[in-house]
Amino acid sequence: MRYTAPMSSAGAARAADPPEFDAWLRGAEDRYLSDLTFAEVTRALRALSSCYVERRDRLADGSALEGAGKRAAFALFYAPLHALVTHRVVTALEAYLATGTRLVDFGCGTGAASGAWALAAGAAVSIEGFDRSSWAVGEAAWTWRALGVRGRATRADVARVRLPRGPLACLAAYTVNELPPDAREALRRSLLGTAHEGNTVLVIEPLAGGVAPWWATWADDFARVGGRINEWRLPVHLPDIVARFDRAAGLRHHHELTARTIYVPGKGGRI
Repeated sequence: MRYTAPMSSAGAARAADPPEFDAWLRGAEDRYLSDLTFAEVTRALRALSSCYVERRDRLADGSALEGAGKRAAFALFYAPLHALVTHRVVTALEAYLATGTRLVDFGCGTGAASGAWALAAGAAVSIEGFDRSSWAVGEAAWTWRALGVRGRATRADVARVRLPRGPLACLAAYTVNELPPDAREALRRSLLGTAHEGNTVLVIEPLAGGVAPWWATWADDFARVGGRINEWRLPVHLPDIVARFDRAAGLRHHHELTARTIYVPGKGGRI
């Protein structure tokens, strides 16, 4: 079944942000702003934002996150946004996970999205994250410890990850749009295969259509295995450090969070 939600979701907007987020962000702020000034990170954030919008070719080879400033900008700005979106979306979808589920995070980055899902899951789950960046792998491990969830990150090409045995929940958050076509196709086949086996799949991507010209094909493919297709506009009160960077970098567009998702519930899940 294919289902497109209204552009706003009251349930997701009402979802309370977990208190663990505050301690995690304070820890990240202390770590990164001990060596870099706020102005230095702001300049890096402008450059990183430009890369996401205008120079997307740098995403595929990982060069977008070269340098301490851009890594700090990602950890203090984009990672919290990804966590907020994920937590609200999985809460609205009631994408809760059974105790013992292995949450496989493809392109885990700093671990923000999978950490948010683990907090919302309402059960003891363990995260297995994969990313090609050694910095991201180390940052994900720190994020999960800070959030109080169990996880292990491994440096790997997500297109070559062999899935462990279930029960599984597979997450690809803000990852698919950064992959080259051959890797994206390999991941599509892997996720469709595990969905056919009755495991949960969640794909989260930016709402901007130009970022994901492949989206319609993926949506149709996953709809045929029982997936639900949603678009989200979520009013938000940004955490203080994120709001400060938003204003300082001149972005000024995060009065709401937006995303599009593909969600295939596992056996016994809701749709």
